[in-house]
Amino acid sequence: MANAFHYSFFVKDLSATRRFYGELLGCREGRSAPTWVDFDFFGNQISAHTTGAVMRTEKTGQVDGVAVPMPSQL
Repeated sequence: MANAFHYSFFVKDLSATRRFYGELLGCREGRSAPTWVDFDFFGNQISAHTTGAVMRTEKTGQVDGVAVPMPSQL
């Protein structure tokens, strides 16, 4: 897929997120940790993150050579 994307977003409940994307939509789960999970979203990667803290996006990370805002805890 020439225009594949990666999208990260915040969720309140990882279990409900897993049920929605994995069971309802049929997206294959990728890597995960206690506070986030990746899914193969029809050839694209989406990452659901949960946190109890307010997040800032002052820092950036490199994704395919592009600076992307990365959340950091207060």
